[in-house]
Amino acid sequence: MENNFKNLITKPFHILTITLLTILLPLSFLLLARLSSYTYLFTSINYPQNPFSIFNLILHTIPSILYFLLSIFSIATLLHGLTGKITLFTESPPEFHRPRLFTAWILLCVVQVCVALGVEGTIAAGIDGHGFEVSEKSLISRVVFFLGLHETMVYWSRSVVKPVVDDTVYGLGRDENWVEKVSLSVCFGLLWWWRLRDEIECLVIVAEVKREMLMGVNLGDLLGWWIYYLTVTIGMVRIVKSLMWVVMVFLFRKLTRVRVNNVESCEHFGAQDKV
Repeated sequence: MENNFKNLITKPFHILTITLLTILLPLSFLLLARLSSYTYLFTSINYPQNPFSIFNLILHTIPSILYFLLSIFSIATLLHGLTGKITLFTESPPEFHRPRLFTAWILLCVVQVCVALGVEGTIAAGIDGHGFEVSEKSLISRVVFFLGLHETMVYWSRSVVKPVVDDTVYGLGRDENWVEKVSLSVCFGLLWWWRLRDEIECLVIVAEVKREMLMGVNLGDLLGWWIYYLTVTIGMVRIVKSLMWVVMVFLFRKLTRVRVNNVESCEHFGAQDKV
């Protein structure tokens, strides 16, 4: 009775915690897109900035950390999608579980602090996401990026978020259930419809606009362009793998039907020979 009551409390808390911490990754993309767009606006209108202000510190420090971490996770997700074996946290003997867990704790805390400070800084600066919205990319490009970002988010959840939360609540080794997958997909879909679909393309369009206007393209713009198209590549890999799976299933069913027909034909001719 006590265990049932404990599970009744811990399971919803476990799923909610995993969902909220996993959403930090798409929020990092959204934060970088907003900071990139407003950096472009400040540069284009020669807006005077205080180099010692908190927002200016956030504008130059947090994106560098997030660009670095998101690049690592995007590359790891792409390698995992291509091979199915290469991951940041590969399977290791039990004595190495704790260092891996500590690394996951550090990564999760760094991303959480960066997103929290970034959101606080954008709110203090009056950035709400409506000042520089773009929608120049095609629907296909958006769908592919959506799939790629979802794949990266799932990889972030499995490699960093779940080990930390599972060890805190249940202990390592707990399998992922369908409720967690549905919760993540629903929250990500709502976030995409609410903000990401209108603002995420700033990561790539700002660099392209600066290049067309012969403005200086800085390292942050190039990193935003790099992460955007790396995520698109992840989405393309996922689509190709899904199509290959459909083709394999279709061929398997077709071969199965051919074999069944051959067996039936052999049995039919065998019965005629006996007669």
